[in-house]
Parts: sequence; structure tokens; C-alpha cells
Amino acid sequence: MALILIVDDSPTEVFVMQKALEKHGFKTAAAENGEEGVRKAKAMKPDLIFMDIVMPGVNGYQATRMLINDPETSLIPIIMVTTKGQETDRVWGLRQGAVDYLVKPVSAQALVEKAQAALAV
Repeated sequence: MALILIVDDSPTEVFVMQKALEKHGFKTAAAENGEEGVRKAKAMKPDLIFMDIVMPGVNGYQATRMLINDPETSLIPIIMVTTKGQETDRVWGLRQGAVDYLVKPVSAQALVEKAQAALAV
């Protein structure tokens, strides 16, 4: 059973994402900011990370860079899930090392499909 780490500062977003993913057989864990996300990723070695961008302290771009540049976590796929919907935001997110980019609000079906696709690789 794949473990997905959700890094998002919105408890509501985390709850909705966890509910959708767990309904489809995924295990989930959550972190409320980038710093905690990096720490939990190193400790838990999740199979996939859903990363928000706009968070207090270490933002999603910075956390993604930290994880991609660390040999311990560099192979964990990261999918950005954010309200930042500009093309430049998407390009920048992918440049930081994210494998995909979703703009909120994200349907439960899209979230699950992206998780399944990222883990099938």
C-alpha cells in the first residue's frame, strides 16, 4: 500500500485529499508546512508527495528543491497542488523538480488518477 505525504497548510484541503486517497487504498500522512514536509519526507520515505506552494515559512517551491537536491529523498515524486494557476507558476514548479502540477480546486478523481499515474512509473 503506497504512502502519500500531503504538505498543505489548510486542514480542510488535507482532510479532503486524505479522504479521497484513503478511499482508493492509499495510506496518507500530512505536514502543515514545507519545513515539516521535508522533515517527514526524510523520516517516512513516502512513495509520493502532494505539495502546496503557498505556505508560511518554507514554501512549496523551496521544500521541493530541498527534497530533490537531497540524495535521501531525490527519487520521491512530487506533485504540486496549488491555487497558483499561472503558466509561469507551473513551469517554475516543474523546474524545481515536481513531476506534475495540479491547480486547486482539484477533483477527488483527478487527485487519485494523478497519484496512480505517478506511482505506476
